[in-house]
Amino acid sequence: MTTTTIAITGMTCGHCVSAVTEELSDLAGVQNVDVDLVKGGTSTATISSSTPLDAASIDAAVAEAGYTVVPAGA
Repeated sequence: MTTTTIAITGMTCGHCVSAVTEELSDLAGVQNVDVDLVKGGTSTATISSSTPLDAASIDAAVAEAGYTVVPAGA
């Protein structure tokens, strides 16, 4: 099991959480997604997967939901 935590900007409500959760859950190997919403700030998503996830795939899934992943260290 691999756990990946990412920071996401632009999320403001429960619908945002649902959209991001749905897109990330569609990635191959993802078993669980837990989003901690910070309205108007930087939210976090913790993704549990059977194999390591490609950062570009995560970025694309979050972008598809309409939000932006904050680069690590930013």
